[in-house]
Amino acid sequence: MRNQNDVHAVYYSDALAPGSRLSLDARSIAQRIVDNVERVIVGKRSQVELAVMVLMCGGHLLIEDVPGVGKTMLARSLARSSGCSFSRIQFTPDLLPTDVTGVSVYNQSTRDFEFRPGPVLSQVVLADEINRATPKAQSALLEAMEERQVTVDGITHHTPAPFMVMGTQNPIEYEGTFPLPEAQLDRFLIRLELGYPSIQDEKTIMERQRDGHPVGELDQVCEPNDVLSLQEGVREIYIDVLVQEYIVSLMNATRSHDSVYLGASPRGSLALQRLGQARAVLDGRDFVLPDDVKALAYPALGHRIILNAQARVKGATPQEVLQECLQRLQVPGVRASERARGG
Repeated sequence: MRNQNDVHAVYYSDALAPGSRLSLDARSIAQRIVDNVERVIVGKRSQVELAVMVLMCGGHLLIEDVPGVGKTMLARSLARSSGCSFSRIQFTPDLLPTDVTGVSVYNQSTRDFEFRPGPVLSQVVLADEINRATPKAQSALLEAMEERQVTVDGITHHTPAPFMVMGTQNPIEYEGTFPLPEAQLDRFLIRLELGYPSIQDEKTIMERQRDGHPVGELDQVCEPNDVLSLQEGVREIYIDVLVQEYIVSLMNATRSHDSVYLGASPRGSLALQRLGQARAVLDGRDFVLPDDVKALAYPALGHRIILNAQARVKGATPQEVLQECLQRLQVPGVRASERARGG
């Protein structure tokens, strides 16, 4: 008797392209990073996996939560585990774009201008309290996030690889903040909420930090080149045309929903596809399932949907809207080729 995974394999792996089989090394690297980060971020396995998935996809992460739940520690742990260089930018109202990208300084000895790179030219960049900086300073990240480069005085400087921006913001305190524009929100692959730990997990955190913070003793479990190989492995995961159609149908459903003013963009479709591939790697599969799309819909699309005024007055949320859209859609089953053969 075949189990559920066997059935899905019949549906989705019979048309796999050569070389698209899951690399055991890719899954091993991803799991090592997750397990290592979990030594610091206690009791948040699913959130840690989502953060690692963003790294696996070569995307950017927005963490929106109250102070003190481990947003900064998640960024530091991810960088330390993967051996990536780490920098932190504290976003404040007086932050200048050159404080982010870097600046050209005149060197009197050489009688020439020298470029001094800013903190954005690191592999893992923490943009702490990103909504406290002015829109002009926030926009300094746009080019780096989308094009993996910054332009200073007409000269282009490429960001190192791998490259990941982790932005944090406090959803409670809005005084003195500048909300991120839709164009910048759309560049974040996932918006994540950590939440408070359980009572037992909080006791564990207190015990582990009694003599010092565990992030200082965190081991490096892979090299940056391993992360690049992991990203390449994610791109090779097979996704069936029916699953792609399912994703596109979900995008169209958000755009036509009565409560939505602005639906998910095509970048949301690409995000769901790539995240589904990353989730398949973590689960040890070489193909994407509709269940991956369902599980990742809110983290990937929740910040890309803008509700209209009537929905906001009624207290509707993007999560509820996405749940309604998913319930209306027919989940793809057997591949069209299987149906044609009468399988």
